[in-house]
Amino acid sequence: MPYAILLFLHLVAAAFWVGGMATMHFAVRPAAVATLEPPLRLRTMAAALRRFFVGVDASVTLLFVSGVSMILLAGGFRSVHWRIEAMMSIAIVMTGIYVYIRASVFKALRRAVEESAWPVAAARLNTVRKLVSLNLALGVVVFAVATIGRAG
Repeated sequence: MPYAILLFLHLVAAAFWVGGMATMHFAVRPAAVATLEPPLRLRTMAAALRRFFVGVDASVTLLFVSGVSMILLAGGFRSVHWRIEAMMSIAIVMTGIYVYIRASVFKALRRAVEESAWPVAAARLNTVRKLVSLNLALGVVVFAVATIGRAG
């Protein structure tokens, strides 16, 4: 039962992070671009990202805690399938990208928005968009490894 609970928490956290990136990338940002003038769009996106990142902080923490816990319950890394090592490796890369977004690019975006430096804010938001696209693709790869990798 503890493993099933950990797996559930792990999947919910992964779904939040990857699904949230997809929502922000394919729905929220395009809608903001289509309907809002740049100053309001940049303020809205900075506010939406700030709220989303709080959830991502919790999700990333929960992903690592639950993932490592499941690995330990399985007997450690020597006892797990290759796909677990692959998922962990990709998760580390994704987390590095997220930390860079959160600690550097997003901080610069918020500062530019506060200073009404709209061209700078737009450039920072575009960097966030590109990095989120990369992380979204990596997240989809993790889901593929987790599901399709079970066959091999």
